[in-house]
Amino acid sequence: MRRIRASALGLVVGLMASAVWPGQAAAQGSGAWGRVSFFTSASQSTAEGSDEDRSLAELVTTLTYHSAVSPDSMLEFGVDGRFAGYTVEERDPRVSLYEAWAGTRLLDGALRLRAGNLWLTELGGLGAVGGGLAEYGHDLGHGRLRVAAFGGLEPTPYEAGYVSDVTRCGGYVAFDGRGALRSTLGYVLVRNGGLTERSVLSTTNYLPVGPRVFVYQAAEVDLQGPGSQGDGGLSYFFVNGRVRATQMVELQGVYHRGRSVDARTITQDQLNGRPVPPSVLEGLLFESWNGRVTLSLARGLRLYGGYGQDRSDETSDAVDRINVGGSASNLFGSGIDATVSLYRMDRGQPGSYDSWYASVGRSLGSRVYLTGDYTSSVSIVRFLDGDGILIESRPHTDRYSVTAIVNLTRAVSLLATGEHTADDSYDENRLLAGLTYRLH
Repeated sequence: MRRIRASALGLVVGLMASAVWPGQAAAQGSGAWGRVSFFTSASQSTAEGSDEDRSLAELVTTLTYHSAVSPDSMLEFGVDGRFAGYTVEERDPRVSLYEAWAGTRLLDGALRLRAGNLWLTELGGLGAVGGGLAEYGHDLGHGRLRVAAFGGLEPTPYEAGYVSDVTRCGGYVAFDGRGALRSTLGYVLVRNGGLTERSVLSTTNYLPVGPRVFVYQAAEVDLQGPGSQGDGGLSYFFVNGRVRATQMVELQGVYHRGRSVDARTITQDQLNGRPVPPSVLEGLLFESWNGRVTLSLARGLRLYGGYGQDRSDETSDAVDRINVGGSASNLFGSGIDATVSLYRMDRGQPGSYDSWYASVGRSLGSRVYLTGDYTSSVSIVRFLDGDGILIESRPHTDRYSVTAIVNLTRAVSLLATGEHTADDSYDENRLLAGLTYRLH
């Protein structure tokens, strides 16, 4: 089991978002868009050593809406939230408010002002702030340069509210170029009860090098140690490169490393007068790399194979990871889509294991798509009190599921999933149903 701070999870999600979502300020205009989703799930599980089944039902509503964007917008607003309720008394309802802001544009759209709960994708997981943002953009002919400053409180990650005595401020410089090129350099200062919790430089870059080479890179550098203790330095680095060597061959390489340092707890210990052990300041090193070759053998048919290594801390040996698989759409003209993959994790006996995944799907008419999935190992995410989550790895657990997606109209979709998960010590049946309405 591994505990991951919410800031680390937010970093990954934020960096992914900044890679695939162009900034709104880079666009000259876009229409309003949004969706409302309602989900309900029910599960029944039995754990080893227990004679009683545990039942849990969850009701979830998500709302996302962004108003139209144009250079002369007098009023812009956005909201993105999740509201969850549970049938067991020990789990309190959750209201997660990721975005809730209003703003305007001045100087023919060059100056953008926003206030409220903001998620600045240019800064990854450090970009969550409850306060204000001012961004000025200028067209350079071959791209757009944006300069911004922000400041405010730190929102709580899993409920509506703010962390006591914690503030964030900083800024960024971003360039949005042709061919989806995007580069960002940012600075974030986190203050906690009068102490500097973090002082961080961050950068994200999406670099298309011609029509066949694409590179995405992200990094964070702490200018000082957490809570002004210890040394700073590189705390996070990620790079993903993809090369289309020929029409049939694609090469991909990924490298990822960092240190998981709990800056919040270190700073709180100092404020409470508790000593901070040097080992805590060093943090937990994680490092992984992976290379993959993908062959496009025919229309809709792809095979791939890869090799990589992982380290979960600086004292452990590297773990080998081998991945092979393939996918096919409209297999032999049958309308069936299929995917099969195998991960071989060589951790040394008795810890080595194989992780299989298989999926088969087919359209039933023009509105229904049915999918069946199987996997031989799972990871379960559990929310903890405070701002952390627990990732529980179960390498020898079978999971079977069937999913149906029904497009009732162009705006309304239904989702229904049934799954069964079991191993030697755990057994669970789960049903999930949802309704999504796209507003625009």
